[in-house]
Amino acid sequence: MAAITIRDEVFADVAAREALLDAAFGPARHLKTCERLREGRLPSFALTAQDEDGRLVGTVRLWHVAAGPGRRALMLGPLAVDQTERSRGVGATLMRAALNRASVDGARAVLLVGDAPYYERFGFSAAVTESLWMPGPVERERFLGLELVDGALAGARGFVSATGELAPTPDLAALVAAQANDGEARRAA
Repeated sequence: MAAITIRDEVFADVAAREALLDAAFGPARHLKTCERLREGRLPSFALTAQDEDGRLVGTVRLWHVAAGPGRRALMLGPLAVDQTERSRGVGATLMRAALNRASVDGARAVLLVGDAPYYERFGFSAAVTESLWMPGPVERERFLGLELVDGALAGARGFVSATGELAPTPDLAALVAAQANDGEARRAA
């Protein structure tokens, strides 16, 4: 594998991340059940993978959720790797970095919806999510969990719900005023 650097996502990564996610999942990605848990929230943390040229070739984000009442967890996703870098270990490197960061940050469990054969190698299992429900349709065999602390999901039951920090919303009045001022400045020029 060519040299890959894993680092925290920064604002300058947003356009490349969104293009990568569009290429990996298509426009239907916004319709997925997990998106309901991300809408209007800030991620707990986001990591990117960059190649030697500084090109963003992978992304993973984790979000604060409740795994039933009073049960804190993180929801992992989306994880995406540029088509040119697939099968080179970039996704696995991102996963290990994300799970390590989650553990260091004190997370007790991580949930995700994804391909069980891929995620089982990291310790994910559908057994720990049997009594949990997502806020929309999900194939049960793809709804997986990983306990970072033994017993963290033991007895967990109920709906998975978003608990993360709300993303700031733009001040609509300020945006309208700025646009009006911009229009006046152009007419005056």
